[in-house]
Amino acid sequence: MSSNSQSPTSTLPRILIIGAGSRGHAYARAVSESGEGIIAAIAEPIAFKRSLLGSRYIWSSEERSGQGQEFHDWKDFLQYETTRRSNAAAGRQVPPGIDGMFICILDEQHAEVITALGHLAIHTLCEKPLATTLRDCMAISTAMSSQQGGQSAIFGIGHVLRYSPHNMLLRKLVLEDQVIGPVLSMEHTEPVGNWHFSHSYVRGNWRKESSTAPSLLTKSCHDIDFLLWMLCSPAPGTNHPPHVPASVASFGSLKQFKRSRKPASAGTATNCLRCPVEKTCTYSAPRIYYDNQLAKGNTDWPVNIVNPEIEACYNDHGKAAAKEMLFKSLEADYDENISPKEISKRPWFGRCVWESENDVCDDQFVLLSWNDDPLPETLSTGSCNPDGCNSPARMAKTASFHMIAQTEKQCERRGRIYGEKGEISYDGTLITVYDFSTGEFQHHRPRRPGGGHGGGDHGLATHFLKAIDAVKNKNMSIEEAQIQHLGCTLEEVIRSHTLVFAAEEARLEKKVVDWQQWWNSVSVAANASAFETPPNSAQQS
Repeated sequence: MSSNSQSPTSTLPRILIIGAGSRGHAYARAVSESGEGIIAAIAEPIAFKRSLLGSRYIWSSEERSGQGQEFHDWKDFLQYETTRRSNAAAGRQVPPGIDGMFICILDEQHAEVITALGHLAIHTLCEKPLATTLRDCMAISTAMSSQQGGQSAIFGIGHVLRYSPHNMLLRKLVLEDQVIGPVLSMEHTEPVGNWHFSHSYVRGNWRKESSTAPSLLTKSCHDIDFLLWMLCSPAPGTNHPPHVPASVASFGSLKQFKRSRKPASAGTATNCLRCPVEKTCTYSAPRIYYDNQLAKGNTDWPVNIVNPEIEACYNDHGKAAAKEMLFKSLEADYDENISPKEISKRPWFGRCVWESENDVCDDQFVLLSWNDDPLPETLSTGSCNPDGCNSPARMAKTASFHMIAQTEKQCERRGRIYGEKGEISYDGTLITVYDFSTGEFQHHRPRRPGGGHGGGDHGLATHFLKAIDAVKNKNMSIEEAQIQHLGCTLEEVIRSHTLVFAAEEARLEKKVVDWQQWWNSVSVAANASAFETPPNSAQQS
């Protein structure tokens, strides 16, 4: 992935943020700090959140929003943009348009938005996961393609692990420098963090498979993508086809956060603020959100997820008022008189973690295997692989991924890669290479920039903006800019997501999935249904 000099301000890509939640703010901040783009508009139905992001990144405090800078939702933007383009075609003077957009809304809404806006051919970066069903993933793939079969616009996905300096160096060492020779096996772990899991996947939006998706998709789809990026995608500068897995298996369940694990001393309490053991409970909501966060002056994540207005309250009225607002939000609870449909519409951050309605896995393994796979040129020419003729150019290998909730570390991935000539260990800060032949260690400490995911948020946003700039100002084709700057194709996005669906099928049906057979059986049906017009799409209005 290349790095070009900054474009003049007048030609910088203009960006629309759809969704002013924590991810919308993260990408808006990354775009602003990069100097490679301009946040030009926001679409968000909650007025307070829309105003907050707009005042930070779009308009000044003296000047509210101008024309085309703020929309209630993506449908309003679609109507505005359709009219703007119609007026431009008629020769009327119109405001500048949008070059790219970041989709930062709820996972289950991604497909509807992207398929409805696809015909506008606006460069798109979608927060992970791409969608919550295989059918919707295929629909998005179709929406981002032109009638000629190629992409109609740059497409990026929030697989930020690809873009941190640490992981980019790790991949270079393994694939390009081949410091440990051919890879034989890899083990990779995502320690979610004990209270982080309780926040997002027990009390938060991603707690139920039926309303969102399995935690392997909503939390760890970019870890599966990371494995495929390391072991499946070809090295930069080669034209090799991907080395796709042969089989996938998975084991996991909800182990801790369920009613059978509730301490007897908690009695019938369903909310932390009315629980007799709250003071000593590991998952005390007052401790997590007040003692460890707001009391120390943090009004950002996770506090602003409990109530997005706490920051303004803290700044305008002080800590005591903000605490009162926080505890009022934590008091919210439900009982048998509230329908499951109503309960599923919102998170419940004061709810007892053992009384919540969550059902997603808090501990899961995914196991992958690859077969020997000689490169096409070695088959057609009879030539040897770089290490001789005794083994195939791409060897059989295995990989494991472990997502675990009950950890001290929070999302700081770690792992080990085993090769013929050595092994590598990594933990997000340090990469250690051990050479079998010399018995020596080499230690690498990549720079660790600010921002989320070890600099991955900033890296992804920057490379996405550079790809747009290359198409907009440098006459580069969409396909060239996609590869040169983002380094990730739409095909790779679809492959990594479908592997998650295959792993979930393997887990639920207690079987080993033959990847190629599984893909052949589901892709035809999924592709066929993807060409149907999605319900409630803007194309019908």
